[in-house]
Amino acid sequence: MKYVLLLMGNLADDRCGETGEGPGPEEFIAFDAELQEAGVLAGGFALTDPEEGTSLSRASREAEPVITAGPYAESREFVGGTIVIEVDSLDDALAWAEKCPGAIGGRIEIRPLLEM
Repeated sequence: MKYVLLLMGNLADDRCGETGEGPGPEEFIAFDAELQEAGVLAGGFALTDPEEGTSLSRASREAEPVITAGPYAESREFVGGTIVIEVDSLDDALAWAEKCPGAIGGRIEIRPLLEM
């Protein structure tokens, strides 16, 4: 089954690698290599900062879309990237999420993918 690991960060408690408190790019590169070596990596992307995003919403089917620069919600938490893995169970997905450097100072949300 495929699972997506949503790498959640917190703008109020940003522990990026530059501060020395959290994981740096080299840790994510090493984790990516470990996933590839294990044969479970199915995809993924790093995302730019939330401020660089654009949001689109509609109040109803008939309503005109509302386009807003930046994230939709005023929230300190943001999605920093995704990793898609293909493993046998949620327990396996949790084991990989536990190894992910994004869990340090952040949070990993694990969700099964719906195959369409």
